[in-house]
Amino acid sequence: MKTIQWFPGHMAKARREVQEKLKLVDFVIELVDARAPLASQNPMLQEILQQKPKMQVLMKKDLADPELTNIWLEKLREDEIEAVAVDVQNRQDIQKVIETAKKMTAEKMERLKKKGVRPRAGRAMIIGIPNVGKSTLINRLANKKIAKTGDRPGITTAQQWIKVKKDFELLDTPGILWPKFEDQNVGYQLAAIGTIKDQILSIEDIARFTLKFIQEEYPQLLLERYQLLDPEADYIEIIEQIGRQRGALAQGGSVDLEKTAELVIRDFRTGKLGPITLEKPNP
Repeated sequence: MKTIQWFPGHMAKARREVQEKLKLVDFVIELVDARAPLASQNPMLQEILQQKPKMQVLMKKDLADPELTNIWLEKLREDEIEAVAVDVQNRQDIQKVIETAKKMTAEKMERLKKKGVRPRAGRAMIIGIPNVGKSTLINRLANKKIAKTGDRPGITTAQQWIKVKKDFELLDTPGILWPKFEDQNVGYQLAAIGTIKDQILSIEDIARFTLKFIQEEYPQLLLERYQLLDPEADYIEIIEQIGRQRGALAQGGSVDLEKTAELVIRDFRTGKLGPITLEKPNP
């Protein structure tokens, strides 16, 4: 497998800014993708978060395997991390993030009150890798369109403060990836969920990785979505079956492998293949 390296200059700058601004906040809200909660956690940021209290938000829970999402939440709470799973279209989930944030700042505000300092709104820094849904969540929390959203990684490029009702203030930060993925599996997981720009890796390599995983862990979903004759067939046979079935053909009637790979990845990313989680917590 190809070594995946990607570290644009603006990400190095963003990392420095995160480090500088940490002293301004009471706690950190780290967003990860519920389909790959560990792979989508930036190890480089863990080093600089120091001892700040942290809430971890598992985004896109509607696309993830609900059983595994619950296991991930339990694991995080065992590690004494506040954890919430979120579908940004669900108001109750958004409220849960707000209530958790209020709980995390209540103790500090009480101490300030005892010292005679007028309590202020809690302050949190919101961080996450590109395309994890940070801008959409911010807009839902603030209940208005503040942050730009899009399905391309790296829409947010600057830091800004955002008020969430009277409850707390959020410091937004750009999505930050780390210089290279030591574990190539992590690179492919992030590519599958759409965190790495599709130009970095071949779409066929991403589809091969994703289909192999689904064959092993969720074979029934492959059968249901594509009515495969043999779900244990190799990649080329499966991609050809899907391509013919969907009419993804090149001139001369052969299957257009790249177009079919794109179709499979789109089905995975939009949840049409069903709820799938690409990694389980370590026991």
